[in-house]
Amino acid sequence: QVQLVESGGGLVQAGGSLRLSCAASGRTDRTYTMAWFRQAPGKEREFVAGISWGGGSTYYADSGKGRFTISRDNAKNTVYLQMNSLKPEETAVYYCASMGSLVMPPQAARAYGYWGQGTQVTVSS
Repeated sequence: QVQLVESGGGLVQAGGSLRLSCAASGRTDRTYTMAWFRQAPGKEREFVAGISWGGGSTYYADSGKGRFTISRDNAKNTVYLQMNSLKPEETAVYYCASMGSLVMPPQAARAYGYWGQGTQVTVSS
């Protein structure tokens, strides 16, 4: 099993920044691909960003390109999401997810076997 715990969410003003963290424990060999998803009330869960084990491959939803950066520190078993220039419409619960293989492209939520409980991000206008 893999346990994922997100942190770093909170309330920010439009145009502000947040850095989310996701700490993994358990079978970290099943965290080859890590990703962030988000889900707003009344909407489907959507892909935000993904990263391979070595960090050499990163993927972003079009909405976050140029503003969001995903990274990971395997020594700490932690993945990060730096979000800049946040918009009110990006208010959502942000979830960390992992899979134990390489599936490309990594946007499909069904490919991930492990999920955190989520952290709330609220962007005020």
